[in-house]
Amino acid sequence: MISNNLYKLWNRLSSGSYFPSPVRRVDIPKADGGTRPLGIPTVADRIAQEVVRRKLEPILEPVFHADSYGYRPGKSAIDAVRQARQRCWRYNWVLDIDVKGYFDNIDWELLLKSVRHHTDCPWVLLYIERWLKVPVSMGDGSVVERQAGTPQGGVISPLLANLFLHYAFDAWMARYNPHIPFERYADDIVCHCRSADEAQALRSALQERLAACKLEMHPGKTKIVYCKDKNRCGDHPNTSFDFLGFTFRARKTMWKGVPAHGFLPAVSQRSLKSISRTVKRWRLHLRSDMPLDELAKIANPHVRGWINYFSHFYRTALRPTLKRIDLYVIRWARRKFKRLRRKTKGSRDWFDRLRRADPNLFAHWQLCHGNGRTSGAV
Repeated sequence: MISNNLYKLWNRLSSGSYFPSPVRRVDIPKADGGTRPLGIPTVADRIAQEVVRRKLEPILEPVFHADSYGYRPGKSAIDAVRQARQRCWRYNWVLDIDVKGYFDNIDWELLLKSVRHHTDCPWVLLYIERWLKVPVSMGDGSVVERQAGTPQGGVISPLLANLFLHYAFDAWMARYNPHIPFERYADDIVCHCRSADEAQALRSALQERLAACKLEMHPGKTKIVYCKDKNRCGDHPNTSFDFLGFTFRARKTMWKGVPAHGFLPAVSQRSLKSISRTVKRWRLHLRSDMPLDELAKIANPHVRGWINYFSHFYRTALRPTLKRIDLYVIRWARRKFKRLRRKTKGSRDWFDRLRRADPNLFAHWQLCHGNGRTSGAV
């Protein structure tokens, strides 16, 4: 059955008779309380997009800038944060750039021009154009035509979005501002400058550049930041910035066993709030019908993901938020065991005995109750 469907799709792709279905609109919550619209293609459309992605990616990958990290093989968000951390030690100023509604505002003609620059394959060009212009199926059943952008959620969208910003930003920076290093992960961009005047000049030039590419720099979220720490004098209204879930600011730390002070990344308050909301939604304390190891199975996949990502830098910042899971476990025990219901100290003693007896039951216990050190995360 599956092979028959794949054959039909291949036949349509080969003959040029393939037309994608409308993408399904799904709104997912953002950390700031808003929503981000995703366009989810059908399974057949995702397979077709993967075919084109595998054709196009080997051609484009050698062209992309070394400091473009988003959705690229062998590169990750952690690589971008690590590079930004090192450059913040050498450069005093940062231009933190936010492109307003990037995925929804990519100009089709400019994007197709970029694709044509790298390939003349007729079926690649044909199907990319059809995917760009496919309408959106809304939740109420209506179908809405689109005028710009590439739907977030498509297999081909990250590669096309990277290609567009490669010419709109990366290549432009390499040509006109080669002395200013940057890190870009999709549309999240950090530029490192030696002075406030240089950062302001870059901001003005980038506004014109993005406008020429029919994009807009977000006026409220784009800002110039002074990387102030104990070793840097002077005042500025902005002395911190967020990048890929981390907040960069002055922090105390340990360096080779000696107390130190630097401009460092750690998990952002916005990310911590998102983690807290997720933990609260589990409602572990109300699941007294479940054994303890089942509670751990609910929590651990999420917790391991948070630790694997956020503990790369200043890992102790995660501890207070992850320790809230322990409070829910204690409340679960007080609901499940009558002998603990009126004994706050008794429930905490029970928890301490549990943790010592099985220190690996919950994924965060080694971090929160072990010997993790801030210096190990820097």
